[in-house]
Amino acid sequence: MIPRSTAATETFVPGDAATALAEVSSFLRAFEAKHRERPMSRLVLRDDEGGQVELPEPVHRVLVRAVEALSQGKGITIAPQEPQLTTQQAADLLGVSRPTVIRLIDSGDLHAERIDSRRRLPLGEVLAHRERRRAKQHAMLDATAVDFHDEDDPAIVLEVARQARKHLSK
Repeated sequence: MIPRSTAATETFVPGDAATALAEVSSFLRAFEAKHRERPMSRLVLRDDEGGQVELPEPVHRVLVRAVEALSQGKGITIAPQEPQLTTQQAADLLGVSRPTVIRLIDSGDLHAERIDSRRRLPLGEVLAHRERRRAKQHAMLDATAVDFHDEDDPAIVLEVARQARKHLSK
């Protein structure tokens, strides 16, 4: 059984499983050689109860590299990382300009890491900012909503909406 763990960095060492790892490594190399011309082929894991799952390509590649390293007596470390975005990618995702993203970073509204002279933003941070912004926009729309009826004077309704927007912008 595979234990559930958090997305923390973890190191694995081969231990006493050298024989089993050599057999798995040999099988995986043969599988890849056989299916090299058909890249859609994947490993399928099955259990005794008829359940099965096809390993996606990235998982297959990780498995092959991990087994290869462990079968050679090396340890492996798995270090999950959140995707990092450039300021332009963040701007595209948020639907704003790149200078706006830089202003958000400088004001502290968005967190970014400096890598050399470039800034990188964690995807989760950008998505969280987008959700906060949407929630604020929805709250503003709700606050400026004005109920009116057909018999109401449009000029008065428009003035009430202007006053509500002016009040909220302060």
